[in-house]
Amino acid sequence: MAAPPAAPPTELRKSLSQRHLTMIAIGGVIGAGLFVGSGKVIAATGPATFITYTITGVLVIMVMRMLGEMAVAHPATGSFSDYARQAMGNWAGFSVAWLYWYFWVIVVGFEAVAGAEVLQYWFDAPLWLLSLGLMTLMTATNLFSVKSFGEFEFWFAGIKVVAIIAFLALGTIFVLGVWPNKSMDFSNLTAHGGFLPEGPKAVFAGIVVVIFSMVGAEIATVAAAESTHPGKAIARATNSVILRIGIFFVGSVFLLVVILPWNSPAVEASPYVAAFTEMGIPYADHIMNAVVLTAVLSCLNSGLYTASRMLFVLAGRGEAPRRLLIMSDRGVPTAAILLSTVVGFLCVIAAAVSPDRVFLFLLNSSGAIILFVYLLIAVSQLVLRRKTPPEDLAVKMWLFPWLTIATIIAMSGVLVLMYFNEDSRSQLLLSLASFAVVLGLHAVLRRRKASAAAR
Repeated sequence: MAAPPAAPPTELRKSLSQRHLTMIAIGGVIGAGLFVGSGKVIAATGPATFITYTITGVLVIMVMRMLGEMAVAHPATGSFSDYARQAMGNWAGFSVAWLYWYFWVIVVGFEAVAGAEVLQYWFDAPLWLLSLGLMTLMTATNLFSVKSFGEFEFWFAGIKVVAIIAFLALGTIFVLGVWPNKSMDFSNLTAHGGFLPEGPKAVFAGIVVVIFSMVGAEIATVAAAESTHPGKAIARATNSVILRIGIFFVGSVFLLVVILPWNSPAVEASPYVAAFTEMGIPYADHIMNAVVLTAVLSCLNSGLYTASRMLFVLAGRGEAPRRLLIMSDRGVPTAAILLSTVVGFLCVIAAAVSPDRVFLFLLNSSGAIILFVYLLIAVSQLVLRRKTPPEDLAVKMWLFPWLTIATIIAMSGVLVLMYFNEDSRSQLLLSLASFAVVLGLHAVLRRRKASAAAR
């Protein structure tokens, strides 16, 4: 009798090196949201914007610390979806994985469009054609091998980090008056309507926007499952997140509001280009557009990677089609990558055909999802900490359980802020609808499994 066909593998290869994971962790939080989105936050908040970034950074640091504690004790490809499952049941693991997948495939489509808009600065070509070209390039990178993804992300992240460090160094010299023909000047902090021209409320309202620009730090815990020393990599990423957010986000935004008047139109359009131009740096627009393109490609690359790994984990648990476990000879989950790419392509098509209806609906329906995921991560840590042996806690959440509870309350507060903010209310409501759909799918799947088991 012929032997039954071998079951598809449910474990990924350990192909990422320590340097790959280090740079994925460092560059994960630096995206177009910082280089471009910070200008919109400054225009809405004023000089106190760096306080908004500080508060938001503290929330992300808390979540990363909790995630680091769980990931070091229980490294897994599914990362936080597995922790949610262990802490709250199958519905939570199912929901986190599918919501996180949905969030990233929408981001992949959005970043492809954003990258095409940057390319149009140099090339006169249709937006949809450039978007599809970027999608195809990043899909090929992910399909080739896990190591090729790591290499691309290593260099993409390296360029972003060098750009931010260069800005921090030159900006500090400029504001301290060491720059040629420049004296120390911090007057922009108060000269244009005061330090809080839009009032204290604007500082907290900005958190809703800023938190999405910091998404990505958690990708290192997903990628760590494909490295040879996941515990070491996650511990290092978790310990360095404070420095990364403090310097890259808070430090650079502080310099922006010192160098430039907060209400300048150039700040809202492209703050880093405006700052470099103010300093007299030649070709500032070309330099920063190249950096933004790199940031977009990095986000597209890592988004496709993360989405495919979540699908792979779901398929391994029987919560997605088993065909998604198909892997190439190089150890790449080919089917999961291709399905995630297809959704990304559909988003690009929606952006070309119906940018103000279908594409906007897709963006809004995923807008608050990352907050749901972060909230479930915090609840998972609150539950799992009590179930984990003390000897497994190489990384610990500070002041447990009080900081964990405070973070849960703060995240819930951000969701409430989204509801009372007219610009973000639709994102919250549509994201809640997405969550409801996922819970409904889980209920259907559970009934089918129960029915099959009863036969």
